Amino acid sequence: SPQLPDGQVLPLPSVILGELGKDPQNPTVCFYGHVDVQPAKKEDGWNTDPYTLTEIDGNLYGRGATDNKGLVLAWINAVETFRALKLTSLIFMQAMPVNFKFVIEGMEEAGSLGLEKLLEEENQSFFSDVDYIVISDNLWLSSKKPALTYGSRGNACFSVEVK
Repeated sequence: SPQLPDGQVLPLPSVILGELGKDPQNPTVCFYGHVDVQPAKKEDGWNTDPYTLTEIDGNLYGRGATDNKGLVLAWINAVETFRALKLTSLIFMQAMPVNFKFVIEGMEEAGSLGLEKLLEEENQSFFSDVDYIVISDNLWLSSKKPALTYGSRGNACFSVEVK
């Protein structure tokens, strides 16, 4: 926990660990995201209050909408939608194709304070069956071109074909 100059110790926000599915026959995918944001003021160039999510012409504006609350919510909505469909075809066999795990933190913008300790503590339990990690904290190349990050600090690279 960080300590202020006056000696006061501030508690770190909790890291949310969540999981859905425990089928040992399926791979386990862990999604990482964060919900903290950089400071913002309307005077910085915002047309609306940066801390009030506002819809204008079908677009959402608000601090964290893309970095990173929107991306975290996209994965949660994808899982929720998949489950809600209650697919009965033989292709999906009414089951999720993978087990899901989520790590959602609130200190990324300050260097992920406390995350390394949590990873070490949970390495042999929560993270023991994780096969893949998806980091959902990426920028778009422009307002019309999303970026698909396929490597992070040199520790994971792969190819993706989208049709």
